[in-house]
Amino acid sequence: MVRPASGPRTRHRARTRARFRNAALGLALGAVVAAFVPGASASAAQSSGASGASKAASATFGPFSEPSFTSECVWHHFGEGEQPPLWMWVYDPLCVAYEKRDVTIDNGGALRFLLAEPSRFAIAGLSCRYYQRDHWSVQMSSGDVPYVTWDGQYWWDKGARRAGLRVTHFRIDGQPAGIGDAVTALRPHFPELADALAKFGEESGESGVSVTLPFSLPCSLAG
Repeated sequence: MVRPASGPRTRHRARTRARFRNAALGLALGAVVAAFVPGASASAAQSSGASGASKAASATFGPFSEPSFTSECVWHHFGEGEQPPLWMWVYDPLCVAYEKRDVTIDNGGALRFLLAEPSRFAIAGLSCRYYQRDHWSVQMSSGDVPYVTWDGQYWWDKGARRAGLRVTHFRIDGQPAGIGDAVTALRPHFPELADALAKFGEESGESGVSVTLPFSLPCSLAG
């Protein structure tokens, strides 16, 4: 029996799924990149005036490593869409773990995630020594194969002018992948985000980076 060729409706569903998948990638990965690219770019720009672009890149970027304050961390865990109290910024270091497995388009999970992010970014931005771990899953509906999943680690030490980012267990549509695969998937629809992610490597598998941060007088004085 010959199967009928896919019609306009089938092709429309396929295009719609592709758009949702890439939108989900943009939503989730954009949150990762936002905290690190501006600081890294600024630092690179300062260095490049004296030593050239290639030397600035080697001086600014390096392999991921744990921060020196990891052993001092007391971890504070937060569930889906849970907002931490602002006073938590007084912890030094501040170490938090977030569940972000319900970034779901049709049940309000993505909205709850977005509503929680401002307070999370607020306490992070006030911290001189900060370490965050989170677990991501982005899907259309609960129970669907996720468009993208990963575990993230993000830290900075403003006094020491260092920060690090690592992505592990990265999967796209349930298949093991890496930052390079995300760069390829995002390039047609989110070229600027793809360019930002490419700074963290273009290979499949685990991806990580450390960067130099701009000078912070308050955190340097705090010791």
